[in-house]
Amino acid sequence: MIFIHFALRNIRAYAVRSLVTILLLSLTTAMLVFATAFMDGSHDKMLSNAVEIYPGYIQITHPDFRAKPSLDNLIFDVEAVARAVAATPGIAAAAPRFETFVLFAADEKAVGGMLSGIDFAAERRLSRLASSRTTGRYPEDGDGNQRYLGYELAGRLQVEVGDELAFVGTGADYSFAADNLEVVGIFRTGLFDFDATAAFVGKDYFDGVMAATNYATHFIVQPEDPHAADQVTAALNERLGRHYVAESWRTTMEGLVQAMLVDSIFGYLTLAVIFVVIFFVVLIYTWLTVFARMREIGVLRAVGTRPGQILQMLVAESALLALAGVVLGGMIGAGLAWYFHLHPITLAMSEEVFKQYGLAASSMPTTFAPLIILRDMAMMFVLAVLSTLYPIIKANRVKPIEAIHHV
Repeated sequence: MIFIHFALRNIRAYAVRSLVTILLLSLTTAMLVFATAFMDGSHDKMLSNAVEIYPGYIQITHPDFRAKPSLDNLIFDVEAVARAVAATPGIAAAAPRFETFVLFAADEKAVGGMLSGIDFAAERRLSRLASSRTTGRYPEDGDGNQRYLGYELAGRLQVEVGDELAFVGTGADYSFAADNLEVVGIFRTGLFDFDATAAFVGKDYFDGVMAATNYATHFIVQPEDPHAADQVTAALNERLGRHYVAESWRTTMEGLVQAMLVDSIFGYLTLAVIFVVIFFVVLIYTWLTVFARMREIGVLRAVGTRPGQILQMLVAESALLALAGVVLGGMIGAGLAWYFHLHPITLAMSEEVFKQYGLAASSMPTTFAPLIILRDMAMMFVLAVLSTLYPIIKANRVKPIEAIHHV
């Protein structure tokens, strides 16, 4: 306790120097906490945009469909797959989808796109299609040839709610399929390529027009806990046998996984550079501070204070200043992370860049994770204390007479 007493006395004696040290550490800690929160938040946003808007956390397909997405590799028994899904624990919702590419035509405009037959009621729990509606209404099952259209596709076809358009495509039995559709709603997810090609009709109507009764290109499964998607996938594969295969988003969206991995690597490299800069900034500042007190250290040595005692006193002083700076900086960083978690950072000037990469939104929320914030604060505290050891040890080795006459 005696060393804590002397450390507190020295902190008060050198109030300005102590305040500068605390402000330096609090600033760097706040920057670290916020940088980590922003990086994790951008990953969460990327994941939710790519997975939750439409693709889903788990997909069930024919084993060969992923490599060869043709009409020969469909799910030919939707009811059997539905029974296997219903018997698997940990699933919140599931529904079949049938996707096919067709040619849409309206007046003199003709555009290729994806026509999907879906269960509109189930999709409220499986995707964000319903919440992405901009005009019109979200269709209900049994609405017949009423169509839910992507915003960009509607613009390309120059149609609005209430207009009609035609489509031409190939049925599940390779027959010719065509009909007129009425636009009842337009959605905008922000996934620009998706909004420019996607259109939806009810699965019951789709099955009749496309000869796809009890068929599907894939089944979408929403786990109760999205973080348990891999475990649910394994359980599904045990029940599905060899006829069909379940794959989590880590497989179906491998490109996203690789992009997040690369982004994480660069993010951690950036944090490493921040750590190195912080270490040397604190080291240099501590060096100047300690050697400015060289005469005081020499006097203590001259009156019989052992080097080990001086070391303990200076380290205690450093630890107290580091603790104060880290706690203050952690609170500031946590406050910023919490605020921008509730009010995401909007990057309006980067809208075109986001569009080129197919990202859903130019707003990025931060992640508010108390355990990660405490981890960053602990790392900063250790870093701050370690950065002071070398100048303290170096100054403590100077002979008393040299220290007393130090200028």
